[in-house]
Amino acid sequence: MSSLNLDEFTDLIERPDGGVRRDAEAYRERRAVPPGALGRLDDLGEWLAAAQGAVPVRPVERPKAVLFAGDHGVAGLDVSARPAGGAERLVREVLAGGRPVSVLARREAVPVRIVDMALDCDPGTLPEEVVRHRVRRGSGRIDIEDALTLEEAEAAFRAGMAVADEEADSGTDLVVLGDLSVGGTTVAGVLVAALCGTDASVVTGRGGVAIDDLTWMRKCAAIRDALRRARPVLGEQLELLATVGGADVAAMTGFLLQCAVRKTPVILDGVVGAACALVGQRIAFRAPDWWLAGHGSGEPGQAKALDRMALEPLLTQGVSVGEGAGAMLALPLVRAAAALAAELPEPEPEPEPETGAGDADSAEDTGAADGEGDRPTA
Repeated sequence: MSSLNLDEFTDLIERPDGGVRRDAEAYRERRAVPPGALGRLDDLGEWLAAAQGAVPVRPVERPKAVLFAGDHGVAGLDVSARPAGGAERLVREVLAGGRPVSVLARREAVPVRIVDMALDCDPGTLPEEVVRHRVRRGSGRIDIEDALTLEEAEAAFRAGMAVADEEADSGTDLVVLGDLSVGGTTVAGVLVAALCGTDASVVTGRGGVAIDDLTWMRKCAAIRDALRRARPVLGEQLELLATVGGADVAAMTGFLLQCAVRKTPVILDGVVGAACALVGQRIAFRAPDWWLAGHGSGEPGQAKALDRMALEPLLTQGVSVGEGAGAMLALPLVRAAAALAAELPEPEPEPEPETGAGDADSAEDTGAADGEGDRPTA
């Protein structure tokens, strides 16, 4: 029996300050550029002001990319273009600075943090700061067995909460969230299909590295089989994560909810993050107000989840590589919205009409004539 009371998040999570948002809207209406002329950037700046509780909005100065890593047993069914157990290689490439998220993070001067929750490798081969939250080596094959025990699911969930607290305490003012996994999009498809009450084929995409038709059919079958195991536990979100999730997915869910508790905005990346957010919404309905959908990846499961949460992607570039790269692309847009909301000046006052030259001359002449009687006398 878990000691984690997920119902507490409903009471702990408040929406971004509505009064501050109204103040931000009024502040924006007084700027030189007419309201609405900047499109969604106006709404984005006002949302960020409400999240910060500040008008004018403060610049985003200390963002952090946080990437949760893990291998999934379902990858052994050849549902991915990457080999089962291959997430360790992704982690090493990010650490070496050779992945898309690494390049984009350097451009934006954003530090990248990797959190290993269930990589299928010896933890001694990776840095201590990467592996210190690990729950287990790999997650179970969800079509025939649970991904985690309930105790492991709770440990992973709490680890995600702890990472969120560490980031908030260190001054991180916005998080770019991503995953480094093999088999993660299959797990995400199961969660989205279960929570949205739809079939496997509706949520099965081609993954971060495009797969062929035969692989897609295997992936669809794996989601279908896991979905049968997910439906009986839909009412218990932690049990759902243990049954058809994984340690990285459980940790990301805990991370997202605790970020909402700590009032730390998060930019979501692809279908894995969207699936975790959907689980988080089931736990605390106000939590999605703290999250932005960074981009649309083209994965049908992501589109389904974002639609259910009423989150509209900031960008639609079809970036399906995962690892937070698409969300990182949205960060400059968020920063631009903050700068525009804070730095646009008020309009210059209209100049007063000048007095005509002829009138001025007449006044001077009249004043000179009338003024003679006003001179002091001896």
